[in-house]
Amino acid sequence: QVQLVESGGGLVQAGGSLRLSCAASGSLLSINSMGWYRQAPGKQRELVAAMTRAGSTNYGNSVKGRFTISRENAKNTVYLQMNSLKPEDTAVYYCKADFGGNRGYWGQGTQVTVSS
Repeated sequence: QVQLVESGGGLVQAGGSLRLSCAASGSLLSINSMGWYRQAPGKQRELVAAMTRAGSTNYGNSVKGRFTISRENAKNTVYLQMNSLKPEDTAVYYCKADFGGNRGYWGQGTQVTVSS
């Protein structure tokens, strides 16, 4: 019903920037919120940023002030602008669409690697 495709990952030096994109397609009218999560090897998947349909945002403590979530409704796309990147930001970044309760869809993930 819902397809999410992430793009924009890559290799960047510490202090640099990347912008991730998540393009959504399918039955989108019931989406409650969209979010970005990340997972490094051996670590739990953690919230990076999320945005509700109304536009409210929430950020993980480790990225506040550095990352910004935004959307372009006409393109059904959510973005994650990542600035002042640190080596500890290295992870696979996943886009998620939430439908309330435990209903959600995940994208395939995109690798972000930050070199020191």
